Amino acid sequence: MASMCGDSLRISIFGQSHSPAIGCSIDGLPAGIPIDLDRLQAFLNRRAPGSSDTSTTRREADAVEFIAGITEGHTNGAPIAAIIRNRDMRSSDYSELRRLPRPGHADWTAAIKYGEHRDVAGGGHFSGRLTAPLCIAGGIALQALEARGIKIAAHIAQLGPEPITDEPLNPVELDEAQLDAIAANPLPCIDASTAQRMHETILQAKSELDSLGAVIECVAYNVPAGLGDPMFDGMESRIARIAFGIPGVKGVEFGEGFGATLMRGSEHNDPFCMQDGRPHMAINHAGGILGGITCGTPLIWRMAVKPTPSIGKPQHSVDLDAHRDTKLTVRGRHDPCIAPRAVPVAEAACACAILDAMLTSTGTQRIL
Repeated sequence: MASMCGDSLRISIFGQSHSPAIGCSIDGLPAGIPIDLDRLQAFLNRRAPGSSDTSTTRREADAVEFIAGITEGHTNGAPIAAIIRNRDMRSSDYSELRRLPRPGHADWTAAIKYGEHRDVAGGGHFSGRLTAPLCIAGGIALQALEARGIKIAAHIAQLGPEPITDEPLNPVELDEAQLDAIAANPLPCIDASTAQRMHETILQAKSELDSLGAVIECVAYNVPAGLGDPMFDGMESRIARIAFGIPGVKGVEFGEGFGATLMRGSEHNDPFCMQDGRPHMAINHAGGILGGITCGTPLIWRMAVKPTPSIGKPQHSVDLDAHRDTKLTVRGRHDPCIAPRAVPVAEAACACAILDAMLTSTGTQRIL
């Protein structure tokens, strides 16, 4: 399985949803980066299951344990190795999935690829549980970037088939009030009333044994110009290759994205002007990237998250042993919408991609 990403910052993720532990190794970080372990754990807690009534009832502390790579609160130059122990598993809920693949899941494709040796409990290595170790790497990257003045924020921009939309993050400059609002609201939204409406809509879908999808917007502020390389190592490619590794992500766009198709070139082009003796773009339709290279304006991207495929409604499936059609009611504990817990995962993906590009561009010793 190709569960690795990055060029200079090499991240490898291991484990399964119901294995004794999940974790990651992180290679390429220079020595001397301070790591606030309490802040890192607080970041992981935002993704952890069982923390709200819109989440799965599976409860995991997601307490990170570092085995190597950190000494006295700083990176020591060696590869970082970290694990999170799984505690609250009910593998019996998944016993029939070897013969009854769940619609919308990887059960059938995993059977084709890995045969009888696949791990079906909780989705195995295909599970969203594996975003927890990604958040370990991302949480460390966020702290390293923040020390360089780069701040990353995300929120639920849109939710549901009758879309509830939040106000966008400021596309030109960091607005701390927006970030404070996201942290204070019951769901990660800027507008409090929007957060409440989304919360009620998720609970309604949950009561109907159904699920919802969403769009998550993520913005990185104070990203220096010059990161990324054409053609296939541009910043869009670097972020997208990590984002598409997040289970449930079905689309990624940058700047105006698909909305650019509804604009004329005279509308979409960001005009240049001089500001403080340097070229500047007062508008940011490009989302901070031109030709795959960052241009100094905020880096804006969004990811589309599909409705959680594990729902309580009966669904059509097949019996792989009996070779016949059948119906399946999914058991287990699942989120009616994964978007609230996917918001920090988007931030983690963005941080890992940007830090990797910075290390590639400047070398490991000049990032500090």
